[in-house]
Amino acid sequence: MKPKNDLENVVATLAARQPKGGSSHKLSGPERAAVLLLALGDQYGAKIWQLLDDDELRTLSITMSSLGTVPAEAVEELMLEFVSRLSASGALMGTYDATERLLQQYLPPERVSGIMDEIRGPAGRNMWEKLSNVQEEMLAKYLENEYPQTVAVVLSKLKPEQAAKVLAILPEDVGMDVVNRMLRMESVQKEVIERVEQTLRTEFMSSLSQTRRRDAHELIAEVFNNFDRQTETRFMTALEETNRESAERIKSLMFTFDDLIKLDNASAQTLMRHIDKDKLAIALKGASEPVRNFFMQNMSSRAAKMLQDDMGALGPVRLREVDEAQALLVNLAKDLAGKGEIMITKNRADEELVY
Repeated sequence: MKPKNDLENVVATLAARQPKGGSSHKLSGPERAAVLLLALGDQYGAKIWQLLDDDELRTLSITMSSLGTVPAEAVEELMLEFVSRLSASGALMGTYDATERLLQQYLPPERVSGIMDEIRGPAGRNMWEKLSNVQEEMLAKYLENEYPQTVAVVLSKLKPEQAAKVLAILPEDVGMDVVNRMLRMESVQKEVIERVEQTLRTEFMSSLSQTRRRDAHELIAEVFNNFDRQTETRFMTALEETNRESAERIKSLMFTFDDLIKLDNASAQTLMRHIDKDKLAIALKGASEPVRNFFMQNMSSRAAKMLQDDMGALGPVRLREVDEAQALLVNLAKDLAGKGEIMITKNRADEELVY
């Protein structure tokens, strides 16, 4: 860890300390640090800015740019707290332009440009949170022109539901190549992630003005869970042709609508109490006979008869509506399992929790 000088220690202490009362009690840690740097100005602040790393610069710059007016008494209170003979002379105003002008005095133009583009870009504290706020069509269009390995790194850092939408939009041959690369991907080196982030920041985010290792098959299983039925079939069929072993492992990790029959009776009944009866009728309209029978057996005779009548009254139902209703039921089961209200297991005899 790099050594900090006295001034930088003041900023770090100010940012971390929880305020206790006073006129500045509503300011967060980063806001207090931003006020201090604004008050120090060009002459005294230069030493601190030069010692901050990119994450610290980004946090303070984002905070400073949206700080607005800080009352003079709040500024004075902060100064008296940490510098016995320093007090503020008046109110401060933090804006985009003021932040950019201040950064330009101490940092290279490309660093200033990257930080300000990120501030003005989609909301999010870091690059990957910002990407989660970008439309999938736009992201897919950009990634089409990138190397498949780069695309694999990007998608592995996104939420599975967003990665699924991007994969579904990409050309089929590109999408399948990316899936196979994600399956073979080992832990990504920090330098690689940083290069990808920098590329996205300079080439993609500016135009819009983990680090924990995860098992690749688990990630792809979650992505496939968020596909619609046709897209899932398309990718799974292609994967079976190129990598049957991985395809089988992914299937074993996926939790699908048909897996609901693995619920114990109490869990099935709890699930049905939380689902809208109309959605259940649509979901079972396109279900296999074993799944349909499983749900009927966990109802009273009267409720099962009413459900059958509702299904009959539906008439023809679009496949898309069936997929949506079944996905709703699966996601509800996962939510209830996460809350501990039901248990999802591999099979009736297996007590290992898989979600």
